Amino acid sequence: MSLANLLIIDNDRSLNDWLTTQLCKCGFHVEQHFDGERGLICAVQKKFDLILLDTQVPNRDGFTVLKHLVDNTNIPVVMLTANGVDRERIQGLSIGAEDCVSKPFDSEELILRINAILARTGAILNPHRIQFEIDSAGLKLNKRTQSTCYSNQEIALTPIQFKLLWVLVSNPNETLSKAYLYQTVLEREFSLYDRSLDMHMSRVRKKLVMAGIPKDRLKTVHGAGYCFS
Repeated sequence: MSLANLLIIDNDRSLNDWLTTQLCKCGFHVEQHFDGERGLICAVQKKFDLILLDTQVPNRDGFTVLKHLVDNTNIPVVMLTANGVDRERIQGLSIGAEDCVSKPFDSEELILRINAILARTGAILNPHRIQFEIDSAGLKLNKRTQSTCYSNQEIALTPIQFKLLWVLVSNPNETLSKAYLYQTVLEREFSLYDRSLDMHMSRVRKKLVMAGIPKDRLKTVHGAGYCFS
């Protein structure tokens, strides 16, 4: 099951960052924007399963962004409204928001609402089946704690390295192309002249080998990509 892609459009950077952290811990892919205009452009250019949209974002207010999304896409939108301002909630629902959540909100409740919407729209088949731990022949990864260990020996990985290994181990014996890994892990387009992925892969492989994992478990498939077996 693929994980859902979420977009947060909120100019409160502290809240945006905090909410992104909470959602990533639950296994979602999250992209952030801090103003309505850029958020809207991102929303229509990329594929998202759900958007969290503040009502008071600058450059293009949240209700204007919401109306454009409702009129031109089928992406469910959850509006983040000011505490106690019923008119914002009513206006958001009348335009076509899937749900409205008043600030400040409890992250667990918000995530339950998001899961319910995604399950209803078919973006995820069962929100309770999101995977947080992998155990592959002694190699254990925990997405909540971003930790990796092999035979009870901790392997220190950077966030990018962990994400790269997680994607590979989540797809055992499947060759994943560089283009796919660039989009999924590095979140940018693949370029023949960009060696970033190769650098990260080399460091991950070195750390795995130092921990005692056979080198051939993480394979380079020349001309095709990488494979973890």
